[in-house]
Amino acid sequence: MDDIMTLEEVAGYLKLKPQTIYTWAQDGRIPAAKLGKEWRFRKSVIDRWFNRHIDEKFNEYLDES
Repeated sequence: MDDIMTLEEVAGYLKLKPQTIYTWAQDGRIPAAKLGKEWRFRKSVIDRWFNRHIDEKFNEYLDES
């Protein structure tokens, strides 16, 4: 289960504040599962989510053929 991350681990991984990740998880803006009182994240899903968001933001700069 190395793929499972805590809120604090995701915040460190994405270089954001834990409160930002918490708010995004509460609002459904980042893929997360609440187990009891704790939020858990799957690293592989976070990676796909992040890459999709980066691609959307920088799409016009990626394909300049």
